Amino acid sequence: MELNDIQFIFNRALTHTFERKKLLVVSTILLLCGLLVVFFRGLSLHTGQWLTMSLAFLPIFLCSGVLLAIGVLLIRVYHDQVKKKRASFRNVLSKSWDVMIGSSYLSIPLILAYLLLWMFLGIFFLLNDIPGVGGVFSVLLSFAPFLLNLGAIFLSLLSISLLFFVTPIVALRGMNRIQLSQVLAKRLQKDLFFTLFLATIAALPLLLLSGLLILAAAMTDAVCLTCNDPLYIMMQWFFIMVPFALILSPTVVFFFNFAAESHVLMQRQK
Repeated sequence: MELNDIQFIFNRALTHTFERKKLLVVSTILLLCGLLVVFFRGLSLHTGQWLTMSLAFLPIFLCSGVLLAIGVLLIRVYHDQVKKKRASFRNVLSKSWDVMIGSSYLSIPLILAYLLLWMFLGIFFLLNDIPGVGGVFSVLLSFAPFLLNLGAIFLSLLSISLLFFVTPIVALRGMNRIQLSQVLAKRLQKDLFFTLFLATIAALPLLLLSGLLILAAAMTDAVCLTCNDPLYIMMQWFFIMVPFALILSPTVVFFFNFAAESHVLMQRQK
């Protein structure tokens, strides 16, 4: 495997990124995910720390399930384009609906695992509130919230990793859980470094642009004159999400295009 191979799939994935239908579909999905994030963030404005943690992480798992489904559609359309076939979103969608729904269910185990961690964290908060001995439990079990929060972050990263590793397998091979696990295990065991390198290339434009947008949003919050009112805060977040979705949509399309190219490239290296 040479640098020319990576250069070729990168350029081909980029060529099919800036297409009107793809950008429209992805922008709509990102806007819906943004609304979900705003809704959960708004609910957490006047809640306790335990509930705030749940409302902060749950949108990540829910949005990853939605993006898994839309990723299947984008990869199948991209596959037809590369094969010089007529790629109609309507036809691909009608043939892929069952697979898209099934792929979104892959995020359910992660949601259940996170809720289990969240419940254990709630037990720690209950022990901490016991009169007299709560402070003792807080000191002796101080490692517990650290490990639980670390587990929540790990699950969030895992849910995002599924978008790169799992989506192309489901899109090109179908929703066979046994085959999915076998293909994924072989890929990770064969050349983990190169696999992670390809994943980094796919995610780098998205991460860089997201960082710039988050920085701009933080600067916008700093000059907000009505940020003491929860209603104004949620409305501000809502309107900021519109350019967020529009600007990030090309990077999401490229991410799935490159994920499909990476999957096929790794398959050829057997």
